[in-house]
Amino acid sequence: MTTTFETGPGQLFIGGRWREAADGARTEVTDPATGQVITTVAEAGAADVDAAVRAARETFDAGEWPGLGGRERGRVLHRVAELIRANAEELAALESLDVGKPITLARSVDVTNAANDYEHFAALAHSLDGAVRDVPMNALAYTRREPVGVAAAITPFNFPLILAGSKIGPALAAGNTVVHKPADETPLSALYMARLFQEAGLPDGVLNVVTGAGPVAGEALLRHPGVDKVAFTGSTAVGRHVASTAGAALKPVTVELGGNAAHLVFEDADLEKAVGAVIKAFVFNTGQFCMGGPRLLVARPVYATLLGILAEAVPGVPVGDPRDPATVVGPMAGEKHLRKVEEYVELARKEGGRIVCGGERLDLNGGFYYRPTVVADLPNDSRVIQDEIFGPVLTVQPFDTEDEAVALANSTPYGLASGVQTGSLARAHRVAARLQAGIVWVNDWALLDPAVPFGGVKASGFGREYGPESLAAYTKAKSVVVSLD
Repeated sequence: MTTTFETGPGQLFIGGRWREAADGARTEVTDPATGQVITTVAEAGAADVDAAVRAARETFDAGEWPGLGGRERGRVLHRVAELIRANAEELAALESLDVGKPITLARSVDVTNAANDYEHFAALAHSLDGAVRDVPMNALAYTRREPVGVAAAITPFNFPLILAGSKIGPALAAGNTVVHKPADETPLSALYMARLFQEAGLPDGVLNVVTGAGPVAGEALLRHPGVDKVAFTGSTAVGRHVASTAGAALKPVTVELGGNAAHLVFEDADLEKAVGAVIKAFVFNTGQFCMGGPRLLVARPVYATLLGILAEAVPGVPVGDPRDPATVVGPMAGEKHLRKVEEYVELARKEGGRIVCGGERLDLNGGFYYRPTVVADLPNDSRVIQDEIFGPVLTVQPFDTEDEAVALANSTPYGLASGVQTGSLARAHRVAARLQAGIVWVNDWALLDPAVPFGGVKASGFGREYGPESLAAYTKAKSVVVSLD
């Protein structure tokens, strides 16, 4: 099948206009469920990125969008949320087709959350304010929150719609202009959203979308002198490069990077509920979820019981065509992601790991499928435990004490998310305070809302997205002191 847009077949969106790449280059987009090419989109080069940044800069300097006022900017973002809901089926179909997401999850999670996100930032748009400060001199001192200017939003392949909104929403709410570079594997919803923003009344040049390869278009955007702020979500390895490059140019940067979250199950947990949360935590989005829970730590008294329940339950999780409403686990996003999972499972076997279930590809329609896999008996220093696999693989380890559980949970370089299953309120608060993670869930997993900030510590990055905290990343404080003499 071929996906087209009313404004053109996968063109760049620059200065409110649709256009081909300067050199005419195009790149293929593949359906992970079949391995077949869906369509092609324009592949931006440095000249296209420069045009997009210039359009964003000219628009920002003209002052129409930042000068519009938070209430009016909020109205535009509200219309965006309404248009997402009005076009929910097409957006869900695009995410399912492009990423391999089960259509049911694309509707209920990705599209629903994207609409909620823009609605949330619309409300925050007119809450930006400063403060009057008491000073000893005869003067009136106050602060203003002003937009930083041109924001670069570089987003990953796993949640294209949601993770674009987590950057574009607060950036626009605060009065900035934006250049968005979506992942080269999954550009379709970004282009569709550009049309919806235009329909919502966003002025030309406020949002620009350039599709293309990270090492070319992404690097050109990162290094462009006209960019004032960088927001990036992706791997820790690339995130280090993004942070160091932006830092060298003295540009503020937000990086939400890899994760390898621990999920702690204590002996007083409700095992029936815990098992549901454990499975959800590692198979959601086929494990391609930076806040997933791929490391399960279980109190020894219930370790064997829980492992036995997982051995029976995990093979029954529906894996298949993402367009089937009954599917829970779809394909990996691409061949390279599938190969990475295979390599880690093979490494687990070499390191003495016991494959409790799964551990192999699923041959289905030529797609990139891998069976949800549970691995036990690995030492804590195994790379399979320490590294971010980013696939439907769960490692299981026992612990004897609360202190040991916390030490194991904090033993990897990552610190994005974590979870605790317990019947003790005191233990929940005590352990949550000790876990090195940006967000901790108790007795469930992935309870997310745009009002709640998230982000990482350690190798999982810095800065926060969502909540009022996110607006701080897209504004700068200015002090005004007026003499009253």
